[in-house]
Amino acid sequence: MSQLLPAVEIDPKGPVRASVIWLHGLGADGHDFAPIVPELGLPASLGVRFVLPHAPAMPVTINGGMVMPAWYDIAEVDLRRRHDEAGIRKSAAAVEAWIAHERSRGVPSERIVLAGFSQGGAVAVFAGLRHRERLGGLVALSTYLVGEDSLDAERSPANQGVRILQVHGTADGIVVPERGRALAAGLQRRGYDVAFHEYPMQHEVCWEEIVVVADFLRAVLG
Repeated sequence: MSQLLPAVEIDPKGPVRASVIWLHGLGADGHDFAPIVPELGLPASLGVRFVLPHAPAMPVTINGGMVMPAWYDIAEVDLRRRHDEAGIRKSAAAVEAWIAHERSRGVPSERIVLAGFSQGGAVAVFAGLRHRERLGGLVALSTYLVGEDSLDAERSPANQGVRILQVHGTADGIVVPERGRALAAGLQRRGYDVAFHEYPMQHEVCWEEIVVVADFLRAVLG
């Protein structure tokens, strides 16, 4: 098993029965979404452990080569092309290592949800659709589709029916709404079960989004 990326781990008060592996956005770290966890208000009976990995630091081309936490390099503002495939695959392997670790701690694959925001959401979707065992769900927040050229050849039959929650801001100036809509359309065209929500927000998280994420987690892990 690959060496695990360091992560913030938030355990439930009782036994662990499920895991959410949640990837942060560019330039942030695993602490970024930790304050969201109690706001979700999930019942203790679900037994959800949250794993919030820290991306490794690397130079990011679009930010003048500045070194920052990143799941992969980004070369240009137009997020439709020139994706850093090697970086994406390396991060997807890191997600797979965390899935394997949760499995080793007694959490079955179908009770593991992959979630991510922005760049982290792109990796969560990339890894989740290719994972060989059925997952509990995918949560894609303010993000876009990477690796589409290889998706049809690599996607896993085990997760053809996985439930996917996608949320995007109509005023997002970082990942423009068109990219989020293209992700939803691309997945739906391939027969995936995508619940797509838009809210009047920028590249951020709003309260309505927290509510819909909580409802989704209760539904797929309940």
